[in-house]
Amino acid sequence: MPAVTAESSIDIKASADRVYDIVSDVTRQHEWAVETESCHWLDGATGPASGARFRGNNQRGPIKWSSKCEVKAAKPGREFTFLVRIFGQPGALWSYVIEPTETGCRVTESTRRVAPRPVALWMNRLALGIKDRDAHNQRNIEQTLQQLKAYAEA
Repeated sequence: MPAVTAESSIDIKASADRVYDIVSDVTRQHEWAVETESCHWLDGATGPASGARFRGNNQRGPIKWSSKCEVKAAKPGREFTFLVRIFGQPGALWSYVIEPTETGCRVTESTRRVAPRPVALWMNRLALGIKDRDAHNQRNIEQTLQQLKAYAEA
C-alpha cells in the first residue's frame, strides 16, 4: 500500500457511530468537507458499502472538477475509506479511521497518492493550480477535521 501523504487526527465529543454516519453519508459531505461541492451515489447505491460508487464534485476557487469514487472499506463506527479515480485511473485513497474514547471518539483522516507521480503532478499543477498537493491536502484535512468536529458536536 502506498505511504500516507497527508494525515491528521482530532478528538470529537460524539460517538464513533455518529461520526461514522456523518463521514460515510457522502451526500452530505459538502456540509463539512473542504473542496467538496456535492456527492451522489451511482449505480443504484444508496449508502456506504464496500464496492459502492459515488461521484464527487469539488471546487477550489473558480475551478471545478468531478471524480468517480469507490468505497473500499465501510465498517460502521470504525472506518470509511474510498478510492478516487481520475480519468478512470486510481488517483488517491482517502480514509477516516474512528476510535472510541472516554469522551467520544478520535478521528484520523488520511490520504495516500496512488496515481503515478507524473499524472498527479500534471493534474494538480496545471489543471488545478496546486504546486504541492501533499501540503495542500494536509491543510485541507486539518480544516476539514475542525469543521467535522463542529458539525458532529452540534
